[in-house]
Amino acid sequence: MNSTKSSANNLFLGFSLKSELVKAIKEMGFNNPTPIQTKVIPHLMSSEQDLIASAQTGTGKTAAFGLPILDLTNINDKNVQTLILCPTRELCIQITNDLISYSKYLKKIHVLAVYGGAKIEKQIRALKKEPQIIVGTPGRTKDLIRRKKLNVRNIKRMILDEADEMLSMGFKEDLENIFKATSKEKQILLFSATMTSKVTDFTKHYMQNSLEIAVARMNTAAKNVQHIFYMVQAKDRYEVVKRIADMNPNIYGIVFCRTRRETKDVAIKLMNDHYNADTIHGDLSQPERDDVMRRFRKRQLQILVATDVAARGLDVNDLTHVINYNLPDDDEIYIHRSGRTGRAGRKGVSMVIIHGREIRKLKDIEKTSGISFIKQQVPNGLDICQKRLYALIDKIEKVKVNEEQIEQFLPYIYDKLNWLEREQLIKHFVSAEFNRYLSYYKNSKDINVQPNEKGENKRKRRNRKKFFNSKNKRNRNRQKRRKGKRVS
Repeated sequence: MNSTKSSANNLFLGFSLKSELVKAIKEMGFNNPTPIQTKVIPHLMSSEQDLIASAQTGTGKTAAFGLPILDLTNINDKNVQTLILCPTRELCIQITNDLISYSKYLKKIHVLAVYGGAKIEKQIRALKKEPQIIVGTPGRTKDLIRRKKLNVRNIKRMILDEADEMLSMGFKEDLENIFKATSKEKQILLFSATMTSKVTDFTKHYMQNSLEIAVARMNTAAKNVQHIFYMVQAKDRYEVVKRIADMNPNIYGIVFCRTRRETKDVAIKLMNDHYNADTIHGDLSQPERDDVMRRFRKRQLQILVATDVAARGLDVNDLTHVINYNLPDDDEIYIHRSGRTGRAGRKGVSMVIIHGREIRKLKDIEKTSGISFIKQQVPNGLDICQKRLYALIDKIEKVKVNEEQIEQFLPYIYDKLNWLEREQLIKHFVSAEFNRYLSYYKNSKDINVQPNEKGENKRKRRNRKKFFNSKNKRNRNRQKRRKGKRVS
């Protein structure tokens, strides 16, 4: 398709992209390319060399590879020309929607998402419409290839997005099967937030003479993210989350857990304790996951509990808090988590809940990332009650009163409450809203642990036990010698 170039004042014009693409992204508010777009787009537009890119979610990766592949797609070729693989359904859907948005002014380009959790028959029917670009999760893509419904023998480009997550989730065998079904004459583009040993081994096996690029970590430049850690015993982690939520009435954040089971446990506890929370995990059906995501994006949920994998594809700019229920195994994953807050010029807080033995791991994150953690005390009951009370008073003071509608109820209200003095009325009113906090935190304890305190005490107990065990053994051996018995 011949296409004239737009004369609009847009830096994307420097990449010689079709005017239809530039028009679409300009309408989406994109005028200045991000660092990864500046490096990847010209490469894809001019070269067939493989590419390995180290980049986080939120750096503009989808547009970096999406705009060039849309520009290069041959509408007269009915084969699948580009295959994009990603770890989760959410990310698969997000990439597909982004590509559709970018190509809204391009005719005869079809993009199809294929992923598990949806009826495979529907996706098989959609494949008959001959899409040129497939975005898929490894498992469903492999199944469609195995059923001979998806032909990837003639693809020109293969893109692995979030490669580290796909490999850590156990998709290595699926990826290998997909690679075997493709032509050797394809361009491979690999994007990964972390360059783990699994990713490195994979690139060595499947990619040769690759161009390697890296862009700055998401929140290396995010000066408006504050990093805080609380030190408690492991059994008190949930209590910390509760106190953080109570201390921040307007919280809008994600609680990151390590396992699916833990996300469910934490979310159920929060919901049972009447917090506006929910979770996403692998046991949910796709409609259930979509519903949770939709409610969270619309701020109908204040707290989302998730694993790193489940949260992929969820891109929200105005999170106030990220709470690390556990430290991730990889230091760079912490950078990725914390970069979800403090976006678009807003301030954000990334909180970590650790126990005594994890202080060294925290130091490692500081060393590799260049950030500094601030130790804070977990709020006590008095602090929380005061904060919630003042928040309630502010809410009452600023509430909009509908004079017309409330007027009809005032005679009954006056008659019912006229026996109360002003001070008593205020106390009754505040207590009706506030008693649950007063009741819960009345006898709350200090759950803070000082650095090394728990570890030191444990070591002292262990050393004391070793000493007494050794002493007891020596005493037993002496007694055996006296009795002429063999000493073990």
